[in-house]
Amino acid sequence: MTIENAAFEGYRRSPNERTNLPRLFFGTAIVIAFWMAMTALVLFAGTYVYIVWRLPGPSTGRYMQDFLASPTGILSALTSFAGIWIGLWVAMRFVHGEPLSALFGASRRIAGGDFLKGLVAVLITSLFSEVLLYWLQPEIARGPIALSSWLLFLIPIVLLAFLQTSSEEILFRGYLLRGLAHRFRSPWIWALLPGLLFTSLHWNSASSLAINASVFISIGIFALLLTLLVYVTGNLGAGLGAHLGNNLTGFLLISHQEGYNGFALLNAKPLEGPGWTNLDAVLIAAIGIVSTLLTMLLLLHRRSPLRVGTNRQSSL
Repeated sequence: MTIENAAFEGYRRSPNERTNLPRLFFGTAIVIAFWMAMTALVLFAGTYVYIVWRLPGPSTGRYMQDFLASPTGILSALTSFAGIWIGLWVAMRFVHGEPLSALFGASRRIAGGDFLKGLVAVLITSLFSEVLLYWLQPEIARGPIALSSWLLFLIPIVLLAFLQTSSEEILFRGYLLRGLAHRFRSPWIWALLPGLLFTSLHWNSASSLAINASVFISIGIFALLLTLLVYVTGNLGAGLGAHLGNNLTGFLLISHQEGYNGFALLNAKPLEGPGWTNLDAVLIAAIGIVSTLLTMLLLLHRRSPLRVGTNRQSSL
């Protein structure tokens, strides 16, 4: 497997002279502020509408939790990630003096072919990992959503999932990675720091320490793969597709989280639930590692039909 970094060098060198550490920190603070503001707006406005309009969903008396667990709440929660896009536009325009498209890649366009390859590769390996998870824990039940409703919400869920995953990619593998790589040569800084920040966001206080550790390992190695894809291609396209494929599997096919199972056809035993052993946690981490390594082979091996970085003329 040969990895060339010429494309990444073009991406790393693309920022202007206004991309320095103080401006990068200030821009990140702007993004966080817009993200938090949008999240607060969605939470409070959505909860109010949920109560007043008596929208379908759980009714435990914990209004905000009931709202977030409802189908409307799930959709609304995904819209909060628009705050990242807005904050990045503001930061790039007024702090760095660059267009938002500069974060997409050195060409300032998303590599469409790589996006599709990343999507297909992760959908394949996600199904493989689900088979292994079923072998580990065969508690899978049909979700509450009817097939007709699932088909009705299919396109909105895909679009909102893309909003979520693309906002995370453009922030962690775009804005932060590009800005840090422009100032530092060491991947211990520009690759590791954004990856750790991204992984830390997936802490779940309802899960056991062992399960959290296994999830951290799985997500951490997946984040490294997403970073490697940017390094190989100098573009966010492949990572955008891979991240979307990963989340769509959980949102629409087999959910492992109680908070996001409203639209999944199948519900597996939730990771935040009781009954998981330390051995289970080790096996879950191992499955995540194997799945990511298979994805890496599909996307980077020179003989793979899904190899990325070979069709740069195709863009979105």
